[in-house]
Amino acid sequence: MLLQRVITALVLVALLLPALLVDNLLPFAALTLVMLGAAGWEWGRLNGLAGPRAWAMGAAVALTCAAAWWAGWATTAPPVVWWLAVACWIVGGGWALRNGPAAWPQLPRAARLVLGWLILSIGWLALAAAKQRGLGFILSALCIVWAADISAYFGGRTFGRRKLAPSISPGKSWEGVWSGMVGAALLAWGWTALQSAWPPIAPSVFSVVVERHGWIVLLVGLAAVCGLSVMGDLLESLAKRAVGAKDSSGLLPGHGGVLDRIDALLPALPAVMALAGS
Repeated sequence: MLLQRVITALVLVALLLPALLVDNLLPFAALTLVMLGAAGWEWGRLNGLAGPRAWAMGAAVALTCAAAWWAGWATTAPPVVWWLAVACWIVGGGWALRNGPAAWPQLPRAARLVLGWLILSIGWLALAAAKQRGLGFILSALCIVWAADISAYFGGRTFGRRKLAPSISPGKSWEGVWSGMVGAALLAWGWTALQSAWPPIAPSVFSVVVERHGWIVLLVGLAAVCGLSVMGDLLESLAKRAVGAKDSSGLLPGHGGVLDRIDALLPALPAVMALAGS
């Protein structure tokens, strides 16, 4: 299992790193569009679709992303898109988590499929828009979620007492959530300190927000981004638990499926774009 995880991770890095490093958006957008289409296929399977119908779900996500790209939204999406996405995550995600896995299958399948289509399409759009703003921006956006996830894991193991959502993800605790927020804040402090010491570093999410709004807005915004990343993780866990699935698929040997790797990014990236402004 460990060897599989390492090999899969190396292959993903080999594919994503060159696409991230080039200035042209095309390679990164095309590669991530394929990945989000695969995630759409996984979402369809988790919600009762099989065979060609699941593939059609993936194609619908990919075609929507391609249409948004063709329309120029990867570079000029209106800021209201990000704020609406955040609002929908707070309302819709909150409703799903409050009602738990038992209520999920009772929601009409069409509603669940449309929800997944919107989540994945807007998630891709935010990912492409972040890449368009530069390497420093997208790396810092991704690192917010990764730092929060790592900090939450260790903080939860060390201090975890109060369960966050035991019926959905028994391992998560409120102490882990707070630890994740602290980890993201420390990342922001370290990143901006490094930028001050070495000005040639490309602008990051942190420098953009601090320059426009100040540190208080950045810290509050980071806490919100971390909270939404947890919500994304829990929503995917809820969908899997409702059908008794351990992973969203086996597309990534040793890692599960694409959704298993990007679930926390899907709400977090639109929130980052809203925070940073257009």
